[in-house]
Formats: sequence, structure tokens, C-alpha cells
Amino acid sequence: MNAIKAADVIQSVADALQYISYYHPPDFIKNVARAYELEESSAAKDAMAQILINSRMCAEGHRPLCQDTGIVNVFVKVGMQVRWADDMSLEDMINEGVRRAYNHPDNKLRASVLSDPAGARKNTKDNTPAVIHVQLVPGHEVDITVAAKGGGSENKSKFVMLNPSDSIVDWVLKTVPTMGAGWCPPGMLGIGIGGTAEKAMLMAKESLMDDIDMQELIARGPRNRIEELRVELYEKVNALGIGAQGLGGLTTVLDVKIKDYPTHAASLPVAMIPNCAATRHVHFHLDGSGIAHLPVPKLEDWPKITWSVGNARRVNLDTVTADEIQTWQPGETILLSGAMLTGRDAAHKRIEEIFARGEALPAGVDFTGRFIYYVGPVDPVREEVVGPAGPTTATRMDKFTEMKLAKTGLLGMIGKSERGPVAIDAIKRHKAVYLMAVGGAAYLVSKAIRKARVVAFEDLGMEAIHEFVVEDMPVTVAVDSRGVSVHDTGPREWQARIGKIPVKVEA
Repeated sequence: MNAIKAADVIQSVADALQYISYYHPPDFIKNVARAYELEESSAAKDAMAQILINSRMCAEGHRPLCQDTGIVNVFVKVGMQVRWADDMSLEDMINEGVRRAYNHPDNKLRASVLSDPAGARKNTKDNTPAVIHVQLVPGHEVDITVAAKGGGSENKSKFVMLNPSDSIVDWVLKTVPTMGAGWCPPGMLGIGIGGTAEKAMLMAKESLMDDIDMQELIARGPRNRIEELRVELYEKVNALGIGAQGLGGLTTVLDVKIKDYPTHAASLPVAMIPNCAATRHVHFHLDGSGIAHLPVPKLEDWPKITWSVGNARRVNLDTVTADEIQTWQPGETILLSGAMLTGRDAAHKRIEEIFARGEALPAGVDFTGRFIYYVGPVDPVREEVVGPAGPTTATRMDKFTEMKLAKTGLLGMIGKSERGPVAIDAIKRHKAVYLMAVGGAAYLVSKAIRKARVVAFEDLGMEAIHEFVVEDMPVTVAVDSRGVSVHDTGPREWQARIGKIPVKVEA
């Protein structure tokens, strides 16, 4: 056989990362479209419509599905008879492919990887290094699966060492509601059972690389205990009523994947990792004949969906008042126009440090009477004002909420997922509001942004404070000025409606 060249590995990895940045796997589109058709919750149906429309736009425009273009995960199976044409290490080949993909001039991807994670947390600028898993197998080829895992879903990873007599189902049903909506459902749950702690986590992640086949499994019936467990968890997790974006509805998961491995008699390791609405992975193989060729999806694979804002309230951010936001109702759709500031984790921490020193905020950073959008956008290309700019998980900013509302004159916040008790208490106390944009619709959201400029903390890269001028940016009132959260009321309502409440699990 031909020797495999480093150049072919590098280019194939780079091509794969570009490919998955704008193409959803066809099985994902098929199953979200099915869930959309069956959904009875108007809020969840609206969220899935935005996800599907965004997906088609990205496929057409070759721009990222989500502003969080992920940390790269690579699973490599190297045939034991493979010959290599170069002395470059496999790790270096893969990381060079990542570097090229994330700095591609026509579709620049967001660099989200930070070195020195417990210290300076400095951006590597090119999203290297990847997280690489290598396995030696019989054969003459190299099989590679490339995935990009967003922080919102990765942060919801869970692990437990159960007693051998404990119920895995009970643990999953107790744990999933604690994950909130930051993992951007509808998606998948990957579960690893057995082995050791690290083996269980690896199996959970690797299981997410498989195609969605739950409906086929249900139609033919389970053939073994693992398949029975998959179906049971799929039905019972969806019966929790969490729904798309955590708004309450019929579909929380599209599939539940499980891998298992023999374990110690005294142990039952169980890992659970969710995949979000920006599911991104592709598989290819190299045999020495050249680079991998990835199949281009057909636009007919995407459902024809139109999205309407209906009787949404239009709000001018340049003139909105504290009295006006008191009239906004939980679950109400609002179209925002005007100027807003952005900021996420690093910017909030720096603002807190500035206040602690008794200093004033930088020129151009005045939150009085304004809204802040929790976002780290992708850099623009060509004629774009800004790249894909969907919301980041708002709960990470909960600990800063009281400080921001008390000291800056901020009226409200925009992000994705729920707010925790600390943030809701602060919102209620200051009569502010929290608005939710759809996670997984980043390119669609970016089309509402007419102007964008950095106003402070430019050294933070994508975490710098920007000023966006938007026109008709769609959001939902997720926490109103009285502290009522749709992420509490929605799932509770839909769990009751579904009528398949699982047996209560003791804490």
C-alpha cells in the first residue's frame, strides 16, 4: 500500500473542521425536523424552527452553525500495518490541520482554547491543541473521526461512581434536570457505563459520534439490555418536559447513546455527556491515496420552514425605560432594535476588578439604561459586519449579576439558558429583565446585527466588549421584572401535560 503522507492528514483534518462548522449531520437534521413537526409547545417549536433555518443558512453560506466553534476532539484508529511517509508526529499533523481550519480566510472560526487554564488563561489564537485519542487496530488504513465540542454542552458533563446495586435510570433522571438548558437541547445524551472513571468518560464522548437511530431502534425493537436501556432513558428523559432550549416541550433528547465496558465487581462508573443543537462530527479514512473526500449534503435534506415573529413587541433599545420593561411578560417574543453592549466571563471579571480598585469603567463602556448581550462572536469575513453571534450560557454570569445591576444602571441582559436563584433574586430586586436568544441559531442572529465595534478590552479577543447596533433581533422574555422564569414554568407545565412523570427519585 501507499505510505500515508503528513500533508494528507493535515489537509483532511482541516477540511473536516471546515465542513462540520457549517454542515449538520443529515441524521440530525432529519430528527430535529421530525421533532419540530410533532412539537406542541409553541415556544419549543419556535426555537427548533430557528435552529433549522439557521442550519440551512449555514449550509448555503458556509459559515459556522454556532459562534462557539468548539474545542476539537479527534478519535484516530491507526492500522497496525500502516506506513507513514514523513517523520512528523500524528499529534503535530492533527494540530496543524486544526490551525489551518480555524484561520481559514474564507470561514474564520472562533479561537476558544486557552492555555494555562488555572492561571493566565491565554488564548492560543488558533484553537490548538486538539484533544486526541489514538487506538491501534488491525489493518492498513487510518480512520479518523473529527468533532468540535462547544463549551455549553461540555460544561454539563456528569460522572458518578454508583454502587453496583444502584439504578442508572434513577441517576440519569435525577441528574438531567440539574443540567439546565445550557447544553442547548434538543440534542443527544452520550452515556458510558463501566470500566474505570476515565474509560466511562471516554465512552460517553465517543458514543456521541454515532448516527441518530432512535426511531429505527424503536420501530424494530431492542435486541439487548443496552438497547432496552437506551429506549427507556429516551422516553423518560423526554417525559421530563424540559424541551427545546429548556422552554418546555415534548422533545429534550433526539437519542440516547450508550457504550459499556467490563468493570470491577465493586464499581459502577457512569458518565453522561450531552451533545447540543450544534452537533458537529464527521468520519473519514485515509489509505495513502490522497486526502479524504467528504460528501456534500443536498439542500433538499433541509425542511422548508418559514419563521414568523407574529405579533411580537418591537423595542427601541436607545429609548427603552425602566418603566417600560415592567410591562414585559414571561414567554413574550420581543424584537430588539438599537444599540447594546456585549460582555461575557472575562469582561465581567475585569469589570469587577475595576470596581474593586475604585476606578471608573473605560471610556465607551456605559451600561446606564442599556442591555448587555452575553456573546463572543466569530470574526467577520468578506462583507459581514460580524460573524455568527449567538448567545453564550447566561448562568456563568449569575455571580456577577448583582454587581452589574447595582453599580452600572444596567436594565437587562440577553443570553441563552436559564438563570439561577442568585441571578433571579438580583433581577427581581432591581426590577430588571433577562431575555433569551436561541442557542444554535448564531448565523441567523448575526443577520440582525447592522453595526459592530470593539469599545473596550480588545486584548480579550472574542471576549472583548463590543457595541452592536441591531435591527429586529428576536428574543424571548425568560425572566421578567418580578422574577418569573420561563425555564421554571415551561418544563413544569409540559411535564404535567405529557403525563408520564417518572417515579420520584430520592436525593
